[in-house]
Amino acid sequence: MGRLASFSLRNRALVALTALFVAVFGVISMGSLKQELIPNLQFPAVGVVLPYAGASPEAVEQEVTVPVEAALSGVDGLEELDSTSSSGSSLVLVLLEYGTDLDRAQQQVESAVSSLDTLPDTVDPIVFAGDFDQFPVVQLAVTSDADPAVLAERLERIAQPELEDVEGVRQVQVTGAPTDRVEIALTPEASAEGLTGAEVASALQTNASLVPAGSVDEGDTSLSVQVGRTPTTLEELQAVPVTLPAGGTAPLGTLAEVTVAQTEATAYARTNGEPSLALAITKTPDGNTVDISHAVADLLPELEEELGDDAEFTVSFDQAPFIEKSVEDLATEGGLGLLFAVVVILVFLFSVRSTLVTAISIPLSLLVTLIGLRLGDYTLNILTLGALTVAIGRVVDDSIVVIENIKRHLSYGEEKVTAIVTAVREVGGAITSSTIATAAVFLPIGVVGGQVGELFRPFAVTVALALLASLVVALTIIPVLAYWFLRAPAGSVDAAAVQAAAEEKEERAWLRRAYDPAVRWVVRRPWTTVLAAVVVLVATLGLSPFIKTNFLGSSGQNTLTITQDLEPGASLERRDEAARQAEDVLVGADAVETVQTSVGSTDPAAAAFGGAGGGNTFAVTLDEDADADAVADRLTRDLEGVDGDVTVTAGDAGFGSALEVVVTATDQSRLEEAAELVTTELQDVDGIGQVTSDAAPAQPVLSVQPRPEAEAAGLTAAALGQVLAQALVQPPIGQVSIDGQQLDVALVAGVKPTSIAQLEQLPVAPGTTLGQVAEITEEQVATAITRADGERTITITGEPDADDLGSVTAAVQQVIDDLDLPEGTEVSLGGVSEDQAEAFAQLGLALLIAIAIVYVVMVGTFRSLVQPLILLVSVPFAATGAMLLLAVTGIPLGVPSLIGALMLIGVVVTNAIVLIDLVNQRREAGASITEALAEGGGKRVRPIVMTALATILALTPMAFGVTGGSAFISQPLAIVVIGGLLSSTFLTLLLVPALYLLVERRKERRAAKRAHNRDARAHAAPTA
Repeated sequence: MGRLASFSLRNRALVALTALFVAVFGVISMGSLKQELIPNLQFPAVGVVLPYAGASPEAVEQEVTVPVEAALSGVDGLEELDSTSSSGSSLVLVLLEYGTDLDRAQQQVESAVSSLDTLPDTVDPIVFAGDFDQFPVVQLAVTSDADPAVLAERLERIAQPELEDVEGVRQVQVTGAPTDRVEIALTPEASAEGLTGAEVASALQTNASLVPAGSVDEGDTSLSVQVGRTPTTLEELQAVPVTLPAGGTAPLGTLAEVTVAQTEATAYARTNGEPSLALAITKTPDGNTVDISHAVADLLPELEEELGDDAEFTVSFDQAPFIEKSVEDLATEGGLGLLFAVVVILVFLFSVRSTLVTAISIPLSLLVTLIGLRLGDYTLNILTLGALTVAIGRVVDDSIVVIENIKRHLSYGEEKVTAIVTAVREVGGAITSSTIATAAVFLPIGVVGGQVGELFRPFAVTVALALLASLVVALTIIPVLAYWFLRAPAGSVDAAAVQAAAEEKEERAWLRRAYDPAVRWVVRRPWTTVLAAVVVLVATLGLSPFIKTNFLGSSGQNTLTITQDLEPGASLERRDEAARQAEDVLVGADAVETVQTSVGSTDPAAAAFGGAGGGNTFAVTLDEDADADAVADRLTRDLEGVDGDVTVTAGDAGFGSALEVVVTATDQSRLEEAAELVTTELQDVDGIGQVTSDAAPAQPVLSVQPRPEAEAAGLTAAALGQVLAQALVQPPIGQVSIDGQQLDVALVAGVKPTSIAQLEQLPVAPGTTLGQVAEITEEQVATAITRADGERTITITGEPDADDLGSVTAAVQQVIDDLDLPEGTEVSLGGVSEDQAEAFAQLGLALLIAIAIVYVVMVGTFRSLVQPLILLVSVPFAATGAMLLLAVTGIPLGVPSLIGALMLIGVVVTNAIVLIDLVNQRREAGASITEALAEGGGKRVRPIVMTALATILALTPMAFGVTGGSAFISQPLAIVVIGGLLSSTFLTLLLVPALYLLVERRKERRAAKRAHNRDARAHAAPTA
């Protein structure tokens, strides 16, 4: 390392110019990095939505879900196949292994579903993948005095193109708008002649569509041949010839009334209680969320003016403010940490020049890291920014050790270049191995799979880049700056006398006066020291029951999701009435900014990835400074008087927070019995929150069974089903393009029945009503049927306290173990508890691998198998401080804490490496073990304490959550590192010397004994 310092000193101008270029490109990279909430995650899932209008859950399961599950069972990387069959639709979710190519998986799913020829004709599958970029970054609600259809047309014509032109926007989708269709109502005369929808559908297919007929070559040109034409106006559609039952044809317009009408509403959307339409804006993978948000906000006033009719946009969801606040808060905490670290250096070195030289390493290291993030196509999000903030305390360590040693050698009266090169050579190997070890501990993140691995991999890369950058800065730039700014003794001096005076001054320093007697006591009583340390370790392990555990904690977003579940079979009007009750409570409530209400059907993709799959939903945006958890508790109490079961949950940035208990059985009655038993028992578990079950009460359905004589006359179940579907569902019988708009064509036959009595009077054949040929009875059926890998399941969900998930999980598991379940049923834990168990197991393995990596690095440094084991003793004792601080602060042990422990493994051995490296150098120079320990410890106590304090104080703002920015990630991590450093620093300075003495003294005794035996044999040989 001395050669690298010599090269830097010989090429000072080159080093300075390189540093300047790095700073410039680092600033450019910082401005060009995209800003996002979290790293772009690809949920390893592909969903298939299959609408089947009018079908009961049992019919959907048997006719749609089961065939689709069978077709998808061979998808590559399949882990689990989940499905939900509900009235009118099926949702099949293909859960894949992490790392699976989602594009290829989506193509496989699309191919498998499209090749099914057993699905009902009216089922049109929709396939979507779980890419985080498919979720909106901005959602807008639009209210206006204009008719909703007019407003929708203006939005599609004016607002949608303008917003899609914003850089980084992939798609703008208008939802909530009424849709049009072409309705064909047969005249009584046509119906009396026996004309049915089948003849009309056949006419549209035959005479109102294009038929490709090949091609003809005309000279050098190949001309495609197509027969017929597609109607583009109502007049052309009315002129389509229809074959009559009695023979001949007649224009459709003479047989039916053909009109364009709005379809019947199946859902309502409102913003702050006012009817509204919604605009969902998604971004491209390269899009910058913050830039998109600002550009959209700038466009809104102009768009409101162009839309007219008092149109008003309301932002119902926007990721950008939370991202910007997180960036600002973490930057503030990082700035405070930088200031604290600089103060530590100034206090210990008592030199402004040395302090400034050392402090420069922090911004330079971070700017190099930003360049690496830009080249690696990473984004600036709460994980990477949190990593940069955490790294501030560590990146200065190498420079502290280097500058402290340079300053010492200069104080010995050495010539400046000699002093710098010698100082860097002395500590270069130690800081290189310690930094490489600290960076290498993040390699095991590669073995961590699932959501945690995807989430924290950018964090690990960022910290590793910052550490390696700090090493390069310490070995190249710091020596040059020291040459320029640090002062050497003027003129010729007596180096020996100056060094003796400097060493005498060092020994009088307060730190040496405190440490030297302590290390001498330790060297005299090594076994007592080891025993005391073991007692401390065992006592700390007793704190385990007092430490809470969680998964990821609450993200602190200012959004709430409220669901309102009503009785099964509730009509749209009933749902709307209940939603308005909830709106009366929510709109205008304290700390509530906007309320976006959805009544009726919801987005299937959102339902698949954690959204509400039924009932009413309310997306509530709070004031920026509101406490989301406190507001959620208050609104839960305020909503107790409204109809239905209301659940209020805080936003979790895409991280699941629900504890799930999954009940599985083959028999439906036993499944329901077991689920009811589990739900009842879970109600008594402390801290589990509100317990809900997806086994909603049965909903009433009408069962229509044709009588035997009717079936004999041809009125079979299939025939009656077609007649009823035509009357109740009015499925499309074709599509036409009218005035440039693709519209479904539906055959409407009179007034839709609205009661059982009217249904019984429905004509099903000339002179015959439904009540005459079929039995109509009311039955109770399941509202929805959920399946996992082909077996029916019921999931019971709880929202446990995010700070103590571990104890709640243990209590729930105990309840499950004590249950007397019906035969053939199984119960298992899932949701966030399963995620936590999996993450803890994988991170535990990562910690063991990290320790092995650190050991290998130290073996290469010390060329010994035993000495690295002495240094690794720092690791378990680092856990004592971490556990103690977690218990005292009440911060739960979760994934961020374990990431902090992973980082701690590399950080704590740094001090031990720096200490033992110098001790070995002194022994090689001829000192005894005790002399080397006393001298090495005395000379290294100041840089060890400095680096530890600099790291601790740099992390202190994060540990206290001064600003609250992404505290759910940074605070637990900072607490663990601070606690571990506090304990390991004291133990490194006292326990490591004791262990070193015991090991090396035994080696010396064995070596002396072997030498004595050799001498004895040598003396005995002549005698023999």
